[in-house]
Amino acid sequence: MRHISFSELKNWNKCAYYHKLVNLDKIKGFKGSEHTAFGTAIHEVYEKSVLGQIKSGDEQEIFEKSFISEIEKLICDGVELSEPLLQDMEKQGKKLSAKGVPALKEYFGHYNVFSAEEKLYEKIDDVEYLFKGYIDLVLKTNDGKYHIIDWKTTSWGWDARRRSDTMVTYQLTLYKHYFAKKHNIDPNKIETHFALAKRTASKDNIEIFRVSSGLRKTQNALKLLNKAIYNIQKGKHFKNRLSCNGCEFYKTKNCG
Repeated sequence: MRHISFSELKNWNKCAYYHKLVNLDKIKGFKGSEHTAFGTAIHEVYEKSVLGQIKSGDEQEIFEKSFISEIEKLICDGVELSEPLLQDMEKQGKKLSAKGVPALKEYFGHYNVFSAEEKLYEKIDDVEYLFKGYIDLVLKTNDGKYHIIDWKTTSWGWDARRRSDTMVTYQLTLYKHYFAKKHNIDPNKIETHFALAKRTASKDNIEIFRVSSGLRKTQNALKLLNKAIYNIQKGKHFKNRLSCNGCEFYKTKNCG
């Protein structure tokens, strides 16, 4: 059975033809950057920290090893990198590396780790498709609520537009829906949050905030998901010319 992830849905929403090139034709476009390398390294150190897999004080070393590994992969893929930016990110990452767990404790109080990097592979109603995803972290607090958390790395933070962007927040909405379905949990007992790890912020480097994922928003997210699947199955790969700016395929042999 075929599956679709949120990143694939986001590609389709951006441009159905872009989705065709990347997700169906498997043409490699964006290969990564300094920012993706940084984000992967921060995710790894926070995951290992919250699971108690590393000792306090070892966070910087874990970050540095992961960051270097990700950079080496980019170099092998021929990605041009900025050495000054990499040096700044290494310093910033070391400062951020030990702040993840303390921020969670301050925000949530006492909690138990329900899961980390939890895989979703759930049947989508009415179509022969599965929804695939990985939830960074799920915590359970003393009030019996489950908290889905997605870590995001950023420079200084998110403005109001980014925080309320529908496609940004639909990620958590869909994660909540299929997490509830997987575990047969009342959605009212599940809350969703973004956790921002801010590289250049002078203070409050970790910011956690709740994102509303109610019934109507869930219905809208599922409607978009089913619309995407319908058009993909029908082979409708229309170009969205409004998304050409900044697209790696613009005016190339793949998309003239």
